[in-house]
Amino acid sequence: MKPWVAICRLEDIPVLGARRVERERGMPVALFRTADDKVFALLDRCPHKGGPLSQGIVAGDGVACPLHGWVIGFADGAARAPDEGRTPTFDCRVDEGVVMLDREQLNRHALEQVPPQAGPCLRAGAVAAVAVHARPPGTVPAPAGA
Repeated sequence: MKPWVAICRLEDIPVLGARRVERERGMPVALFRTADDKVFALLDRCPHKGGPLSQGIVAGDGVACPLHGWVIGFADGAARAPDEGRTPTFDCRVDEGVVMLDREQLNRHALEQVPPQAGPCLRAGAVAAVAVHARPPGTVPAPAGA
């Protein structure tokens, strides 16, 4: 028998929406509710560029990533063709209106996945430097050549 842990009530997840579940270790899990009140759980990370699936648009049996529109299937976490890739899934169930996740999976599943990183400072050898020039309020820079 699986060790289930109560997460929220079904009505806490909007119809055609999501709720994000933080974990002690690893990236958050996204819970999705379909139009017919089925609930699915995926790692909150698109396999393409790491977009937050919990902010995507739920349609039918999948979610469209908010960054680039990849559609990820709820049942298997697979990207729909022509895209390729997979997001880890988590076992979940609804029992008397309470959404539950498998405690073992929450503690051990998909821990190797890391949050997306962006920006030029991640490239090897890149150096980020920002110069800030403060001006007193209400002043404007002098025109060039003045």
